[in-house]
Amino acid sequence: MNQNLIFKKGGGKEVKALLFGEILWDIINGKSYIGGAPFNLAAHLSKMGIESTLISSVGEDVLGRKALKEAEKRGIDSTFIRVNPYLPTGTVEVSLDEKGHPTYLIKENVAWDNIILEQDLMDSLVKNEWQVFCFGTLAQRTKRNREILNQILSRINADDVFYDVNLRQNYYEKEWIEKSLCQSSIVKLNDREAFILSELLFEQTLKQENLAEFLCQKYDLSIVCITHGKNGSSIYHKGKLEKIIGLNGPVADTVGGGDSYSAGFLFSYLCGKGIYEAAEFAEMVGNFVVSQSGAVPEYPQWLEKEIENLKHKIKKGG
Repeated sequence: MNQNLIFKKGGGKEVKALLFGEILWDIINGKSYIGGAPFNLAAHLSKMGIESTLISSVGEDVLGRKALKEAEKRGIDSTFIRVNPYLPTGTVEVSLDEKGHPTYLIKENVAWDNIILEQDLMDSLVKNEWQVFCFGTLAQRTKRNREILNQILSRINADDVFYDVNLRQNYYEKEWIEKSLCQSSIVKLNDREAFILSELLFEQTLKQENLAEFLCQKYDLSIVCITHGKNGSSIYHKGKLEKIIGLNGPVADTVGGGDSYSAGFLFSYLCGKGIYEAAEFAEMVGNFVVSQSGAVPEYPQWLEKEIENLKHKIKKGG
């Protein structure tokens, strides 16, 4: 576990993030890379100093054992990553185009499709106080996972609920998305997902500002983040859409780019920074990550310094 934890402003408490969803291996050009959006997000948050706990399942196989070691290596609390003896660890075949943009072929009926959460572990989750609970759409492709997720959401004590829409292939339904939106306070999506949600939920092609406004009004959201790749992002909060300029650095691959953006935003937000400052920091983190190979590369010294500056301010209560 990362020992250099940040603290909640004025409270002296460790900042804790709870995450739910897939842990898997991305197969890119024949090589295996640990991944899954919730895992990537947990790994980045842990690197930044937030105590991160992931609820997921792996198989009783070589990849499962390697995944547990990767979680430990990256400072993720793996207490709730359970071993499923009947299903294999998840894998995804990832193809990259000439610009490094991925397409995915996600194997079905794998361990993370059947997340295990025993009653005693559920009870221990409820006893904790979480600053943020994070989840996405993909892990909801099985009824079992949807039921466990809804149990968690109905029982845990979390200051914010962060929903990464994260639509993959055809693994989503209007009903799941609407329920997820109703249970969330912060939502993050990309341009493609904004178009899909506009058509799916409102049966028209809305401008993104109008979509964000409608989402906040209909589902009682506080913040909507829409990412635009190299063109930055847009943040909607309290009736206002603010555009954040992209940094346009080099791109090695974009796998995990959205997850690193989410981590940067949540970290800065939980440190007490303003919504738009948090988005600027998120752009900085995401821009660096897509310039590297892999979803959770080692941070350079300048980024470590930026993170330490934020942590120092929060420790001082400023």
